[in-house]
Amino acid sequence: MRRHLALAFAAPLLLATPALAQSAQGDWPCKQVRVPEIALAGVWTGPSIEKERKSWRDDAAIADLVARIAARRTPIDEAEKLIGEFSKGAGDHRKERLTTLFAGLYERMNDERRDVVNGLDRFGRRLKEMAEKTREETQAFYELQSKKPAPDAETVKKAAETTQWRVRLFEEQRKMASFVCESPALIEQRFGELARKILAEME
Repeated sequence: MRRHLALAFAAPLLLATPALAQSAQGDWPCKQVRVPEIALAGVWTGPSIEKERKSWRDDAAIADLVARIAARRTPIDEAEKLIGEFSKGAGDHRKERLTTLFAGLYERMNDERRDVVNGLDRFGRRLKEMAEKTREETQAFYELQSKKPAPDAETVKKAAETTQWRVRLFEEQRKMASFVCESPALIEQRFGELARKILAEME
């Protein structure tokens, strides 16, 4: 009876073991390659922005617009409309103003992406520590059920429930990683769309 009970509780843990081993490889929790910054050359074919990257915050109107269009709560079509209105109001200085706007957008969204990547690093380290702790508890459970003389059924049941809870918690965190790992790509995708709109307004 005790043996059958122990095996019943051990089965889910056996199934979880390969996932634990795989997830513990390295600190980076994502399948995607770790790229901390947006590649500027991949989205921008306009003028150099080296000077504007340092000075865009001095222009209150541009700083305000950058904050509005960079924010994900602003729908992309609304952000593009705001860029179009800004371009029309820039007059003869349209190209220079749009270049400064792009520089500010790049700095803002690149910082946001870098912060997300660093956060994923921290999340990955916690996930790795959780995987190690889960493996240790799973191993302790296996050792408990194989002890001679065999422990009573209630002790085995409680140990199995504790370890199953640990495995379930780890699996929930591991699944969460698949969602949060999309964040850097989503930031880069939005940035690319806005960059294309700014370039189109320069033509």
